[in-house]
Order: sequence, then structure tokens, then C-alpha cells
Amino acid sequence: MSILDVPDVFIGSTDDGHTFVILNRRLRDADRLLTEAGFLPREHLGRMLYLLPPGTTQDVHERAGVAMYGLLAHTHDLVDLSWTTRWNPDQPAGGPDLQFQFGDGTVAVTASTTTARSLLEQHDFVPTADGASYRPRDGLDERGLLGTVTAAEAHTYAHGLNTRVRLSIPTPADIPASARRRPTAATGPRTTPSARRRTL
Repeated sequence: MSILDVPDVFIGSTDDGHTFVILNRRLRDADRLLTEAGFLPREHLGRMLYLLPPGTTQDVHERAGVAMYGLLAHTHDLVDLSWTTRWNPDQPAGGPDLQFQFGDGTVAVTASTTTARSLLEQHDFVPTADGASYRPRDGLDERGLLGTVTAAEAHTYAHGLNTRVRLSIPTPADIPASARRRPTAATGPRTTPSARRRTL
């Protein structure tokens, strides 16, 4: 299983600037909400995928925000790790204070400020032997890894730090196949939410 398969809804970004939404289960009105916001639906390797082409950060932020608030009426099991939707007019331009890089079943994190390093340590990230980056504690499965990254990323974002999550997905064609079997009927909201982020 990939981290993309864990929540009902996963929002991410490809390296080339596409914003994508993956639905791991059918949600009522999801197709309408996403297409009205400008996302283009398509079947991709066994999963339903919605793509928003690269655009201005403000426009992508607003379009994704409208769709996500609508989806939250049907599930709280939503994870947003997209860098393309992060728009804050008060945030200074420049490189990220904190960068998460997924790959090979784990994540490496680089932090360029003392505040960013302190926040990582609060979320149990440990420095690598050479001190150049951080990694999550050992023994996490996909859900645990996703929850740890989501919590740390949301915390840093709340502190006004410039944060970027790289999923090691160069283009939409590189999004991996689904590990889940899609249900055939729409279902109502779940009562137990998983790790999620709602900042749009």
C-alpha cells in the first residue's frame, strides 16, 4: 500500500505543478464538487483521479478550497499534502523552511531554521547521523508515517513557516496504481477521522 491509499481523500501535487485529488472510496457529490472547481476527472490505474493543471497559487488555492470544504461534508478522512494549494499573501517569498521528501517507503526532512528543527523534534523526528536531515522514528506503517508527516506539516504551517511536501511523483502519469478495490456504491460519512489537514 502507498500513503496515497490510506485516507478516503488524498490531495497532493506532482513535481511539475499539477494538483491531484484521489478518491479511495465513492463520496456523494464528489464528482460535481471537483469538476465545478475545475478539476478534470479520469480513471488512472484502478483509481479515480481528479487533476487541476498548473496555475497561479492563489487560483489553485481557491479552487481546491471550494472543493475540499464540500467534500468535508461527506468525510473527515481527508489528507492534504499538496504544495500547489499553499497560498498565503502574508508569507514572504523564498525557499521552504521545511521540506518533506517521500521515497522508498519513508520520508526525509530538511529544515533550514531553528524553529523548523524544533517543531520536527516535537513530532518525534530524529536527526540523521550526519545531521543534514531528519527522519521519522522507526517502525511506522503507512498510516503512522502519513499521520506523523501530516501533524508536523500542519504544525509548521500554523507557525507561518514555508513548507513543501514532495511525493516523488514527477507527473500525473507517475501516480501509482491503486492498492484498494473501489466500492460500487456511495457511502455516508465516517465517524472516525484519520490524520488529516484542513487549511484551505
